[in-house]
Amino acid sequence: MGLDPGLRRLALGTLLAAYPGPVPPDWAVELVADGLAGHTLFGTNVHDPAQLAASTAALREGRADVLIAIDEEGGDVTRLAHATGSPYPGNAALGAIGDVALTRRVYEAIGAELAGLGINVDLAPTVDVNTADENPVIGTRSFGADPVRVAAHSAAAVAGLQATGVAACAKHFPGHGATVADSHHELPTVDVPVDVLRRRDLPPFAAVVAANAQAVMTAHIRVPALTGEGPATFSRKVLVDLLRTEYGFTGAVITDALEMKGASVAAGGVGPAAVRALAAGADLLCIGAKVDAPLVEHVAATIVEALEDGRLERARVEEAAGRAATLAAWARLASRVPAGGGTDLGYAAARRAVRIEGVLTDLRRPLVVQLYAASTIAEGRVPWGLGPHLADAEEIRVVAAETDAATLRRLAGDRPIVLVGRHLHRLPGGPELVTALAAEHPVTVVEMGWPAQWRPAGVRAFVTTYGASHANGRAAAEALGLAG
Repeated sequence: MGLDPGLRRLALGTLLAAYPGPVPPDWAVELVADGLAGHTLFGTNVHDPAQLAASTAALREGRADVLIAIDEEGGDVTRLAHATGSPYPGNAALGAIGDVALTRRVYEAIGAELAGLGINVDLAPTVDVNTADENPVIGTRSFGADPVRVAAHSAAAVAGLQATGVAACAKHFPGHGATVADSHHELPTVDVPVDVLRRRDLPPFAAVVAANAQAVMTAHIRVPALTGEGPATFSRKVLVDLLRTEYGFTGAVITDALEMKGASVAAGGVGPAAVRALAAGADLLCIGAKVDAPLVEHVAATIVEALEDGRLERARVEEAAGRAATLAAWARLASRVPAGGGTDLGYAAARRAVRIEGVLTDLRRPLVVQLYAASTIAEGRVPWGLGPHLADAEEIRVVAAETDAATLRRLAGDRPIVLVGRHLHRLPGGPELVTALAAEHPVTVVEMGWPAQWRPAGVRAFVTTYGASHANGRAAAEALGLAG
């Protein structure tokens, strides 16, 4: 026997799926017509603006109020500009500048671009307070380490996005900033009392709720004081008692991708994870990036089975699907304010974020050495560095742990070295290489990752960009006098 059609449609109404390639396959559109809440777009779905607009139009042929979501944070996490790097600085740069009005304008510009392409939900901003220098997954995606500053910029970002008719989804509740593990690969633990969360991690979420954020995304993190052994995504204490009752949030709770190890391993698969998330109070379930029709049907069937055997209450799933529908209705009815500035605004903002310690002297025709740094799954393999912006400088790319200072000195000869990295303080072999090189050669360091307290001895200058977007790279090249 097949699934009950009514229950299948109800289950589909809680799911955000995805599809491969630049053209929505027939099954992706058919599922929308069958009641699927919507799709999340990834870099593989984005080739150029005309193609993307055609894709979103095709999805709307399935159903006019389909939710079309994307992770467009600006800075290091971009889907629209995954081939080149974002023309906007990310949150760390905006937080460093400290101009809340600028943050709103940047997010208005991002929102206007998304709205013009037919996208109605931005899985942004990241409002985590990044209190751990070793955090491998948040870092420059955060407005900073100060809860008050992060709260102010988070509210401004939400207001900017939603002024364009694009729903904001603040993430990752109840706060991913203190973790030193990546929830894509494992279940991180934040073992602190709830009072610490209230002082350190939760103020930005209170701010975005007050700013009428239409959605909040859950974190696949374990907070023993609240969640026990499981992630926040499966915790009613987090999603209902804390987010809805204490903080008064009435919008849609969207899960982080259920394919992530922080959720799927804890539940025993994506299907069981969907059931547990719904039972805990989540409304929209992001399945993940690698999705096909059989997987969507499997997740929907698992939800239906849980409805039929009593593990899920129908009223809870109807409530979830209703909130998804309310989100879609808001996006259709929201008034849109045209945003000015565009990408010029982004490049100007990135220039304001650059910080220089030391003196930039005698940098004519340097050897630019970019140290390889792995990307997170959230970031993807987006180009970064000074290379696209250099006018008269040779650039080489090396792995820090596989390179020695003597080799780089020989390659440089009498030229100064500009060493470019991301998160140099935790790059294997990075700090040792910089220190050894600077002991016998003029070196300027450009840090394009999270700016930790570490500073190498002996360098001429230490330049911080607070991110590795295309805009950050151009701003650094200009500050060094190397831009074409």
